[in-house]
Amino acid sequence: MTLEETKEKVRSYAEKYAAKKGFRLNPDPEELELVIEGLAKRREQYGVQYCPCRIIYGDKTEDRKIICPCIYHEDEIKNDGACHCALFFKGDA
Repeated sequence: MTLEETKEKVRSYAEKYAAKKGFRLNPDPEELELVIEGLAKRREQYGVQYCPCRIIYGDKTEDRKIICPCIYHEDEIKNDGACHCALFFKGDA
């Protein structure tokens, strides 16, 4: 699978997840593309889409927490309006 194909899978997943949860994706197309690409690269390298903005430690229990959507994203969106990676934003524009 090419990086472009992986990016399309990640984008499709993110769109579906955002719609299901009432979030929206980053409205800035360039920023959105950077996050999607980061997730896709990690998916290709590690087999799972670790958040591109978080450190992978090699501890499976800890690293599981940062698989997108990470365990932190809902609180970050609620408190800050967006998740740390700036992939998901509050649903109201």
